[in-house]
Amino acid sequence: MRILALAILAIGAVSTRPAAAQTYDPAYPVCLHVYRAGANYYDCRYTSLPQCNASASGRAAQCVINPYFAGAEDPTGYRSYRRRVY
Repeated sequence: MRILALAILAIGAVSTRPAAAQTYDPAYPVCLHVYRAGANYYDCRYTSLPQCNASASGRAAQCVINPYFAGAEDPTGYRSYRRRVY
């Protein structure tokens, strides 16, 4: 019985997929989305679109704005507030 339980646990451990890494790096505002056969990935290490476009030139890639950039501010310029409910 113990061997059967160990075998089931071993099969379960082998069949689970590892956790996926975070796609976007929040430290940089621009990411390069690279398209490759079998593996598309994001390379977030650019500080401007022209810098990223220079790296994307001649490759199957495009530059995108990082939606998780930590330095991003509210585009409206207004501070968020909560309405009081009476």
